[in-house]
Amino acid sequence: MASSSGPDRLFSLRNSFYLGAYQDAINKSDIPNLSPDDAVERDSLVYRSYIALGSYQLVISEIDSSAPTALQAVKLLALYLAGDKESAIVSLQEWLHDAAIGNNPVLRLIAGIIYMHEQNYNEVLKHTNSGGTLELHALNVQIYLKMHRSDYAEKQLKIMLQIDEDHTLTQLANAWVNLAVGGSKIQEAYLIFQDFSEKNQVTPLVLNGKAVCRMHMGRFDEAEILLLEALNRDSKDAESLANIVVCSLHLKKPAGRYLSQLKLSHPDHLLVHRASSAEVIFERAVQAIA
Repeated sequence: MASSSGPDRLFSLRNSFYLGAYQDAINKSDIPNLSPDDAVERDSLVYRSYIALGSYQLVISEIDSSAPTALQAVKLLALYLAGDKESAIVSLQEWLHDAAIGNNPVLRLIAGIIYMHEQNYNEVLKHTNSGGTLELHALNVQIYLKMHRSDYAEKQLKIMLQIDEDHTLTQLANAWVNLAVGGSKIQEAYLIFQDFSEKNQVTPLVLNGKAVCRMHMGRFDEAEILLLEALNRDSKDAESLANIVVCSLHLKKPAGRYLSQLKLSHPDHLLVHRASSAEVIFERAVQAIA
């Protein structure tokens, strides 16, 4: 959104980040003469883009103890995803209880993301439910959908629509809710992702959105084409691999190689855990019969 003092100079960078064009966001980050607040937001988005690309150590090494709270929070996310989960959560809890910084919106957002990885949704909502930014509201939408509470997700979406109905995050949240509601709303969700693909750089995030819509419509052959394109753009993208496993099974095509790729690249993915649990149950059943 443009401010009263002029255009939003971070709009393009922010938009690229939200749509999953992480390298493009990094490439757009050389913006001179930013205000101190805008510079911190710019750096936060750039470092989060590096995290999304898996460059955890770069973020950890570049953000030192003198950095603003928002960047320190982003560093915690990098530490967590790099495997230092326990100490990252301990530090996170200390900072959240610090009266001076505990209400920082980026810190609360990072807390939500980390606890979402932990699948501790009630803890997420402790820190995100009061909102304050569109990103926090968008995260709430995701959490409520994971909790199968589309009614609460719709309430969060209404708040976002009131704040800025044309914002990229609002439109993404609208598509997520439409997918959850189903029925005629699936086509509306597809049109949102199609609009993104026509007006912005096409990313695995957008292609997966379109593919999931097609799968909900039962058009798995069309979904497969979109997912293969997504994997051509990023062969290790978790959602592309997970979705093409599901799509391949519906098409009665081999899915083992995609599942193996997902296990190697993203061992903590929900589909990997479900597949592993199914394998254990199957082995027990075989042993019981034997």
